[in-house]
Amino acid sequence: MTIEKMIQSNLIDLQVTVQNEEELFEVIAKRLQAQGYVNEGYLAGIKAREQAFPTGLITEYLNLALPHADVEYIERPFIYIVRTTQPIRVRQMGDNQEMEVRDVFFLGIKEPSKQVGLLQELMILFQKADFVAAFQTTADKDEVFALMTKQWEEVKNV
Repeated sequence: MTIEKMIQSNLIDLQVTVQNEEELFEVIAKRLQAQGYVNEGYLAGIKAREQAFPTGLITEYLNLALPHADVEYIERPFIYIVRTTQPIRVRQMGDNQEMEVRDVFFLGIKEPSKQVGLLQELMILFQKADFVAAFQTTADKDEVFALMTKQWEEVKNV
């Protein structure tokens, strides 16, 4: 499964209104399960994994989170791109410090061996000032879809 196929325009929501990370997980888990991407254990699985291994990242240009659950909860690979209407608090990868994010990439990975490569490719993207500027100013999901698809092609050709 290539990254381009993991990103679908129906898995981009740039106006999610939630109060906190737990509510965000509940909303997204319900949507993913309704579309057949995850099974009923996903919500508990993503909460447990995030508790043990937080995924908040502070990059030079953007704070984001990359939550993911163990493979037994994933039915079909996906990347669900979410932007919250207000910042929410998450814990940072590595040091567990609290931080705020609005951009969250839920990763549904079926093959654990591909997780590191996917994370590396995402990090390459978020280290590009022009990409992040375009991503942050785009409020239309079809435009985000086109931007992500185009950028992934460029990352692959580096």
